[in-house]
Amino acid sequence: MAKYRKLRISLTDEQRKSLEQIVSKGVSGAMEIRRANVLLLANEAGDRKRQKDVVIARMLGITVQAVHDIKAKFLDRKDSDREDPAKGIRRKKRATPPVPAKCTGDVEAKIIAIACGAPPEGRGRWTLRLISERAVELEIVDSISHVQVGRILKKTNLSLT
Repeated sequence: MAKYRKLRISLTDEQRKSLEQIVSKGVSGAMEIRRANVLLLANEAGDRKRQKDVVIARMLGITVQAVHDIKAKFLDRKDSDREDPAKGIRRKKRATPPVPAKCTGDVEAKIIAIACGAPPEGRGRWTLRLISERAVELEIVDSISHVQVGRILKKTNLSLT
């Protein structure tokens, strides 16, 4: 079994009440409730006896490493964030998406302009596939699916009929 550094959690009364409220209401996500339970069970302050990490892990059906990570994250937070333990158990929102969006507003505007223009010669109207092919021909984008073209046109309530 791996050795972990000793992480001691001492919650104030306000922190404990806040965590107990998260657990008792059951409105938060399952992961948040589980993290709150870990901190409550690991709490050394108060009248309840602190549980060992192995016991907490068994009780909650998670690994000892997960218990250790939750405790470490709670202790590593800034002092200003420690007042509200709910901040520490919520998942951090991502600042930027993992992949930048291919269709910016400029690209969308050009695709809409294509759809509003006259259809190609020999055609009665534009199809989504024709629009996507024309956008690639005009080098507006490297590649775009007809499904994405449909989403762009749907946002503007533009119909091809």
